[in-house]
Amino acid sequence: MTISEKKELERNMFRKLRDKILLNQMENVEKNVKIYVDSFLKKNKNIGYIAIYWPLKNEVDIRSLKKKIPLALPRCKDKKELLFYPWNDNSLTKDCEGIPSPNNYSPLSYLQISMILVPCLSVDKNLTRLGYGGGYFDKLRRDNNWRKVPCIGVLTSNCVSTIPLTRAEWDIPLSGFITEKEIFV
Repeated sequence: MTISEKKELERNMFRKLRDKILLNQMENVEKNVKIYVDSFLKKNKNIGYIAIYWPLKNEVDIRSLKKKIPLALPRCKDKKELLFYPWNDNSLTKDCEGIPSPNNYSPLSYLQISMILVPCLSVDKNLTRLGYGGGYFDKLRRDNNWRKVPCIGVLTSNCVSTIPLTRAEWDIPLSGFITEKEIFV
């Protein structure tokens, strides 16, 4: 079985698990994300943007962070390129993947992003992330400058794998993850 086939089996399994999560689990993940972001803000003086995601397919919704701190949203471009843009009150448009995103400013650089919060289908204790297979986050983080920006996975605890996930050579481990039960950073 190829790495791609193994990953697809894992994706199917964790999608089913994620579909079983309860609303209060998702709300508690959001609370832990806020706790972590608050502690991050207290420790770091010159905070830029925190990059988040537009929630899809039962992903934890952390957009309420916008009330506290400047946020950036990703925009997917051709050739699996992922860029972050400031999220303000202007209208969002759909990117090449059909996800609402800003598109009215210059993209932000890694120097302007203090942290990336990324959705996960699963993650293991080695911090290997299982996403949808688009490769956008891994391609971004292949750049050593972007790899210096902390990248924290967001998911519910039932999707944390107790065994190592399949890892391809291009998979770049996360800096940590947050669930409703733990902040593993």
